[in-house]
Amino acid sequence: MKLVLAPMEGVVDFKMRQLLTDIGGFDLCVTEFVRVVETCLPDKVFHRYCPELHNNGFTRAGTPVRIQLLGQEANPLAENAVKAITLGSHGVDLNFGCPAKTVNRSRGGAVLLKDPDHMYTIIKAVRDAVDDEHEVSAKIRLGFDDDSNSQEIVDAVVSAGANSIAIHARTKRDGYNPPAYWEKIPPIINDKNIAVVANGEIWQVEDAMLCQKRSGCSDLMLGRGALSHPDLARKIKAHVNNEQYDGLQWEHIIYHLIHSAIHQDPAKDEKYFASRTKQWLGYLKRQYPQAIDLFDEIRRLKSKEDVASVLNKYAKAPQLDSNQNA
Repeated sequence: MKLVLAPMEGVVDFKMRQLLTDIGGFDLCVTEFVRVVETCLPDKVFHRYCPELHNNGFTRAGTPVRIQLLGQEANPLAENAVKAITLGSHGVDLNFGCPAKTVNRSRGGAVLLKDPDHMYTIIKAVRDAVDDEHEVSAKIRLGFDDDSNSQEIVDAVVSAGANSIAIHARTKRDGYNPPAYWEKIPPIINDKNIAVVANGEIWQVEDAMLCQKRSGCSDLMLGRGALSHPDLARKIKAHVNNEQYDGLQWEHIIYHLIHSAIHQDPAKDEKYFASRTKQWLGYLKRQYPQAIDLFDEIRRLKSKEDVASVLNKYAKAPQLDSNQNA
């Protein structure tokens, strides 16, 4: 079983990947999408989205990171895929799932699901450009307005030579509204020679087990569930491997937040740490009701020193945690 940390624009950046992989359970991270238009991007763009490239493409905890590209033109995407691999990305992922209107209006992301033939052209160009030893993956949804062409979409990905496909089991129109239709995955991947990762509405260990059962996929991708439940991946792995794992308490989550170094970014302004912390508490409140009270306590604070001071009141290092000396 492999667990993949999903790419989430504006949320799962370098610091969040560091935090979640420090806690453990993930086998691979995929970056926020790098937008490709016409040219081969300079190295600094890839390093901005994926600072892990300075560490041979691994997070601090040793989890490999894969750069995701988003665009609509095959040749520039292929050229940038080669650049990403050269810089140290562990394979390259292609985004066909982003539902954002601004992205779709420029013919990127989920809108390409309307045109499986063009998806094929993009994926094949990237696959042909990247050496066989490096994986090319694609992230899709079941369709755009509906799932009537979901089989054509999967066929395009497979026939273009992708190594794996992550299926967010909803359409673009569905957005992030529950449920995720995991049961629609098996018919479209039947007898396909490709690794498949199921994605969508995995909030608890029980959801992961049900998703495996209904989707027929052993590998899963976690997004919002990992943000609201930071040790979810570790809990899932412990459950599958029949291992003892007691889970993190609220004070341990706060400890990881502080030691993730989210607040240590000289390139960001003074309010950055406060805003990132408040953003994350919005996800955490689904799993931890304490997040609501903590948000109220820091809601008017703006400086990183003031926010960190409040967090330190509640933080406690998990016992035998590898992050204690980080």
